Amino acid sequence: MTTPPPDDPRPVEPERPLPTDCCDGGCAVCVFDSYAEDMDHYRERLAQWQARHPGPDRGPDAPDQSTPKSK
Repeated sequence: MTTPPPDDPRPVEPERPLPTDCCDGGCAVCVFDSYAEDMDHYRERLAQWQARHPGPDRGPDAPDQSTPKSK
């Protein structure tokens, strides 16, 4: 079994934009579109990281899960 490198931190979930961050101007690329793309990229990186770091921190109570945080 291979040990992951110590300098391989868990990916950090992008911060969800606030409703007021959108100008409602019909922008070609809205902040929510950018956030959705960032979340897709985050989920890919997280899955790759989890494959390198199997263990107990992969459960639903682990930090930085790919589900949106409710406020």
